[in-house]
Amino acid sequence: MTQGTEIGPLRDEDWPSQIEDLREGFAGALNVYRTMAHHPDLLRAWAPLRQHIVKDSVLGAVNSEIVILRTGVRLGSSYEWAHHVSRARALGMDDARIKGVLATPEGTDALLVQAVDSIIDHQKLSPALERQLAATFGQKAVFDIIATVGFYTVLGTILMTYDVPVDDRIAAEIEANPL
Repeated sequence: MTQGTEIGPLRDEDWPSQIEDLREGFAGALNVYRTMAHHPDLLRAWAPLRQHIVKDSVLGAVNSEIVILRTGVRLGSSYEWAHHVSRARALGMDDARIKGVLATPEGTDALLVQAVDSIIDHQKLSPALERQLAATFGQKAVFDIIATVGFYTVLGTILMTYDVPVDDRIAAEIEANPL
């Protein structure tokens, strides 16, 4: 791409042949990955990490959503917020719990929010916070928290740099049932 070229989600007819196998899966399903498809090698390399962060994290789906939602809030990424409100609801989280991520929630959600804030604000966890997270969620989960914040910080930066639109299905869902 040349400087000044508008970059957005690729249409099927423009999809790079070297990642054709990814189009029918996660990569073709969302505007963020259709935008990343402008760099096929990056998208292919991204796939295994995405699998771990999104599907296989030891945090579990709900705790991961708390981390992702807070990261989206801190980055100011409306795309991440909308998509992960939808995903959190699909996991059975009620709107009050989701809204709690905007401020300081209670219980273990508060600990996850503190972790995200510390990573974003200081690029590290304090020793005390790291110990508390490890005692509550396990040591591997601490690594997954850090990796999740990093992963979604990269996605949020791509989304906001290229002004990637919220996918139509998610936009309609949020419009019909706003928080």
